Amino acid sequence: MRLFHASEESDIVEFVPRIPYRNDMDKTKGLVWSITEPSVPNWLTPRNCPRVGYRATEQTTQDDISRFFSSTSRHAVAIEHDWYKRMATTTIYLYEFDSSNFHFDETAGFYVSDRTEKPIAVVKYDDLFEEQFRRNVELRILDNLWELGEAVKKSTLTWSLCRMKNAKPNLLNIGV
Repeated sequence: MRLFHASEESDIVEFVPRIPYRNDMDKTKGLVWSITEPSVPNWLTPRNCPRVGYRATEQTTQDDISRFFSSTSRHAVAIEHDWYKRMATTTIYLYEFDSSNFHFDETAGFYVSDRTEKPIAVVKYDDLFEEQFRRNVELRILDNLWELGEAVKKSTLTWSLCRMKNAKPNLLNIGV
């Protein structure tokens, strides 16, 4: 299994475990967080960009595929209009790890390591839109993410809502 960390920082030589900020995590032990290859498109955005990422799996119904995709793609990432220019000018560095020290943490929902980790490779992406298209990801640019986010949470898709605290206000007042 390949594990990665996406960052706007170009010069990370080692990843030192950090105490999780989430209240549902053990705050006595620092962690290095990583993502799996299928999740990479959700992280090819500016760090603080609110986004809704979702993809079809074998468990996804045909109704949900028809409802949430408008192309042959089976992975989508939605951002808000206000983040378009920032995404167009952001560079992301995708660091790859040796996965031997990582384990899946159910609470975190990520693969984590409690050791300092050194990347084994790094790839630079200057054009995030082009990289998303190369990976056959359907991109959506929306005025507001909340309705889509609430809908995918109730679907048979695998989903990720990231940095939603930076999203425009939830005008629908649903699910919050």
